[in-house]
Amino acid sequence: MNQKYNLSYDDVLLKPQYSEIKSRTEIELQSDLGRGLTLQLPIFSSPMDTVSESAMAKELSVLGGAAIIHRYNTVIEQTNHLSEALRGGATNVGVAVGVSGDFLERALCATKVGATFICVDVAHGHHVLMKEALGHLRKNLDDSIHIMAGNVATLEGVNDLSDWGADSVRCNIGGGSICSTRIQTGHGVPGLQTIIDCAKTDRNVAIIADGGLRNSGDIVKALSAGADAVMCGSLLAGTAETPGSVIKDSMGHSWKEYRGMASKEAQMSWRGKYSSFEGVTSRVPFRGPVRKIIEDVERGVRSGFSYSGAKNLQQLQTKAQFLVQTTSGLSESHTHITTRKW
Repeated sequence: MNQKYNLSYDDVLLKPQYSEIKSRTEIELQSDLGRGLTLQLPIFSSPMDTVSESAMAKELSVLGGAAIIHRYNTVIEQTNHLSEALRGGATNVGVAVGVSGDFLERALCATKVGATFICVDVAHGHHVLMKEALGHLRKNLDDSIHIMAGNVATLEGVNDLSDWGADSVRCNIGGGSICSTRIQTGHGVPGLQTIIDCAKTDRNVAIIADGGLRNSGDIVKALSAGADAVMCGSLLAGTAETPGSVIKDSMGHSWKEYRGMASKEAQMSWRGKYSSFEGVTSRVPFRGPVRKIIEDVERGVRSGFSYSGAKNLQQLQTKAQFLVQTTSGLSESHTHITTRKW
């Protein structure tokens, strides 16, 4: 695609094309991410303490995706969440680690219990500490273990993390709904542009679109641009399987907390202090079982593949045609009867 500007998801649409797909059940959403990690539905839940623990891991595995147990806890607590998910029948479960401190201990404990993959989870992944951590992990983990790493926002970042030992890379910086990195630091690349750039890699590495995905249409756009899977936080927030209690307000409405892991509140809860804060804490309506959300998202994704006449991810990425739209086009894309002046 030729363009002069760096693109966000709202800046584009996918051109509808001739399709021979008679039923959306013909569409295969499976994605092979390498080194034994295959998803039937290319969706990960984000390693956040208000999103991914054992309940989310169990249910997402059943639905074809995978959760990543967050690292904002003790090694024992994290391992217990992993064990509970695996005892509950989950087949694909990841565990997040950092790039310093107990990262190697966490990874070794998790793989001993049965984690499918390790996710090296830091805000700025194109960094010397990531290089050192990946070196230690590759040296000490079994060759069969898939290692995911990130986040990065450039092709150079993807290539370096791959060269350092990552099998898949989380791509996006600052695009999440509760992330303020771009405002606090002035750094980042628009979400869709990140995937367009990172997917140009010539390395044998999978691309994970992480952040800024608000609906099934955004997921289809990310996959079309070259992502092998997506990672979701806010899309899954507030569901029954997320950690935390349901809170009722004075009006009888039900809510759950959702917070960025770089927020003041998350840092204070995790380590009793905060440094630079690049996220916020909020609450979201309680949304019931995550299954309902995932099933609706999957229907939208399958429909999106159908509009491009694609039966699988490889066909989608080959056939997809992006159109840049104006703000008027974006407005027209949304339902707009409620704003109409009769």
